Amino acid sequence: MSITTARAVTASPWAASPAPTTPQAWVRRAEEVAAILEVDAVERDRALATPYDEVRLLKQAGLVTLLGPRAQGGGGQSWQTAYQVIRRVAEGDGSIGQLLGYHYLWSQLPAFYGNPGQTEQIAATATRERWFFGGAVNPRDADLVAVDTGDDLMFSGAKTFSTGSKVSDVTWLEAAIDGHEHHVFALAPSDHPGITFHDGWDALGQRLTESGSVTVQDVVLPWSAALGWLDKEFRPRVYNTLALPAIQLVFTSFYLGIATGGLRTALAYTRERTRPWPYGGDDRERGVDEPYVLDAYGDLQSKLWAAEALADRAAEAIEELHLDPDGLTPRARGEVAVLVAAAKQRAVDVGLEIGTRVYEVTGARATSSDVGLDRFWRNVRTHSLHDPIAYKRREVGLFALLDEVPEPTWYT
Repeated sequence: MSITTARAVTASPWAASPAPTTPQAWVRRAEEVAAILEVDAVERDRALATPYDEVRLLKQAGLVTLLGPRAQGGGGQSWQTAYQVIRRVAEGDGSIGQLLGYHYLWSQLPAFYGNPGQTEQIAATATRERWFFGGAVNPRDADLVAVDTGDDLMFSGAKTFSTGSKVSDVTWLEAAIDGHEHHVFALAPSDHPGITFHDGWDALGQRLTESGSVTVQDVVLPWSAALGWLDKEFRPRVYNTLALPAIQLVFTSFYLGIATGGLRTALAYTRERTRPWPYGGDDRERGVDEPYVLDAYGDLQSKLWAAEALADRAAEAIEELHLDPDGLTPRARGEVAVLVAAAKQRAVDVGLEIGTRVYEVTGARATSSDVGLDRFWRNVRTHSLHDPIAYKRREVGLFALLDEVPEPTWYT
């Protein structure tokens, strides 16, 4: 490819290439995107610039429409493939992997929550127009309220987080409705004059996810835009609740991608730059021959492979549930949620361990800021606090000990 950095992308590197048609080809396309992102990942992380070029790259690669219907120009791929694609992109840049993963979940919200008409219309339009989805979503708080004005809902309030914000084409507004138990999801254009994204995202890690706060003022949308509502009543299905394990597996996927990127970066550094220790009594000529270096890399690689295998098993299990949305039972949903919880905690643990221990096997010079090894730990540490990992361990423990599956919540 002639394009070498994400910031330099103006024309599509894939303009002369046919769109992928198989899961394996889509994964390879994601690897090509990751290679471009990786080149200047350290510099972009420091600059904290809005990732317009990076999202443009995802669109040029066709990754934003991976799950879209083939009839409208989409990839027509499965969630299993999407999870693999998220991992690969996150290897090159954890922030962009997160943006893509959230986009996949939000592009599929109509499938989870909507009625058939909403699902088909949004999927078709989003695929044709190559929409990139953002979300003003934080269901713990009723800080965004929708008021029933008759035929319409008027949204006003704020959200602390709105991942995707300025780089998105459309944004899901999640709000409480006065007089109703259930929250509502409705889609609005991100450039709506009543939506103001703020430049307040300056976190320890995942710095390019555009996850700052948003203010919403008098955004009027028709009741017909409210996913899953009919005659101003929400019509729940068990399948609604599968959205939560699905996004928890999105998290798991980009954690694993970040961990893989961190380990691969450290391995390359050790091969090229790590010096042997001359005071050990059994001096080696090369750093790659040091027994403690080989031991550490063997341990970390084995743990990463194990975590990936568990995540693959969870992805396979949840894919089976997507095949029969109307037949989904609470028990089947709960068992998959437990498996996802197990995969997530393993991914967090190995990601944090790799992010910390790579310094032991790369050496003091690897702490230089231009190497950028710190970003891998920072990225996993930041997002893994999204919801307490201890509760994921508890969910697995309750299942193992008492055969109890978790009740659906906004985080389970």
